[in-house]
Amino acid sequence: MSDTPPKPSVLFVCVHNAGRSQMAAAFLTHLASDRIEVRSAGSAPADQVNPAVVQAMNEVGIDVSAEAPKILTIEAVQASDVVITMGCGDTCPVFPGKTYLDWKLDDPAGQGVAAVRPIRDDIEQRVRTLMAEIPG
Repeated sequence: MSDTPPKPSVLFVCVHNAGRSQMAAAFLTHLASDRIEVRSAGSAPADQVNPAVVQAMNEVGIDVSAEAPKILTIEAVQASDVVITMGCGDTCPVFPGKTYLDWKLDDPAGQGVAAVRPIRDDIEQRVRTLMAEIPG
């Protein structure tokens, strides 16, 4: 039996899981290595990750081209310690004992890469702050 505590887990949720939540999950995965378990999902997933998001993330050395939007499930919320919503409103189920944060961010849907860059940079700073607040 291991004395190692379970890793903290974070779930990022936005409507389409094609932009904001994908960028946040990619930054946290990249910056935290294996220290934090990372998930992302959407209340109404798109067919693919926003191409402008893929391009903007490639500019900072993170490849999200192989990612696919996923549907938000109750199981994903239950398995997460921290749930961060980004414009999904009341569609995210709430369970006791979880930490919920709502990040107000512009939606990159339908935007070009020039509009996505400041959203990407804002998300990176928020993820860095979040990492400093998560024990482990």
